[in-house]
Amino acid sequence: MLVGIKDGVKLFGISVMAGCAVLICTMFVNFYLDILHIEELVTSDAARVFYQAQVSTARVVCLVSGGCLLITSAVMLCFYIKHYIDVHKKELGILKALGYARLRIAGHFWVFGVSIFTGAVLGFCGAFVLMPLFYELQNKDGILPEISLRFHPMILLWFVLLPTAAFSGLAVLYACFRLRKPALQLLRENLCAAGKAGGKAGEKDIPFLEELRRSTVGTKKTLAFFILFSAFCFSAMTQMSFGMKELASEMMGVMMLVIGLTLAFMTLFLAVSAVVGGNTKTIAMMQVFGYSGRECCRSLLDGYRPLAYVGFVLGTLYQYGLLRVMVDVVFREVEGVPVYAFDFVAMLVSLAVFAVAYEAAMLFFGRRIGRISVKEIMLE
Repeated sequence: MLVGIKDGVKLFGISVMAGCAVLICTMFVNFYLDILHIEELVTSDAARVFYQAQVSTARVVCLVSGGCLLITSAVMLCFYIKHYIDVHKKELGILKALGYARLRIAGHFWVFGVSIFTGAVLGFCGAFVLMPLFYELQNKDGILPEISLRFHPMILLWFVLLPTAAFSGLAVLYACFRLRKPALQLLRENLCAAGKAGGKAGEKDIPFLEELRRSTVGTKKTLAFFILFSAFCFSAMTQMSFGMKELASEMMGVMMLVIGLTLAFMTLFLAVSAVVGGNTKTIAMMQVFGYSGRECCRSLLDGYRPLAYVGFVLGTLYQYGLLRVMVDVVFREVEGVPVYAFDFVAMLVSLAVFAVAYEAAMLFFGRRIGRISVKEIMLE
């Protein structure tokens, strides 16, 4: 199985997501295990309350942020395997026609687990680089006794080795499931992909473009999810970074901001590039029938814009609810914690930056659509 440069870029995106998940989980689980060693040394009531708040924070952040990132990595891996099979139906159909068993072909998809391993190792190492500073900031007021940084082999097992094995197995099983179709059907779907688009070209322009826009969103539900998710990450993490600076530490706020922006742009890039890549034949046929690049872009990409802003609203509500839980539940008995109120300024700034970034991304991919060569697609 060949993995080209474009495939490598998408796998790099999966590695980044896995790295962010392992970075967050490793830091907070390691901190949680290390802080348990000083429980007997915490004697005063104020220190006991602060200690319980730190333990609860580690649990909440690890479960909510780390868990969501791990689930997203799994969904993104399955999505990309599906996309890879859809794009390479012809080659895979030929292999099945030549007599290769489905499991033998699917067995080569274990290499997709390498992207998880790479990201997990980088995230694990990055966590130990940041943890000395993280430990210092978590106890910067000296309320608790000194927290020593320890290495826990179980964290390496649970967050690096087991996910690599699990995701490699998941890649093989999911590929095997997707390749259950007969060889002839794989080849026929590849040949008929463009014909379906061309068959409606005789209808009126506006109904056809509108129908294409709706069908693109309706048939690409996974892509629609990732467009929504990218906006969700951008909105939640950018706004949460302002709150975390006040409630936790400036380092935590910067981490939330960097991870949120990375996830947002990675998921947006992977999703939109998959939309364009999966519709190259449709775009080529539209160009043959006289549609401009702008019309092609509008029919394929404009349908996702409402979902992007719905994701932004959901991210805003999520970050507000999570921060309220931290203030009202986790830090309820801790003195000196500021009262958290909804930050309209942060929301407006985040919305403005998101709108500019999203429209710039759509402009970039719109120009990419305009450069698609009809001749190259037809020769392919």
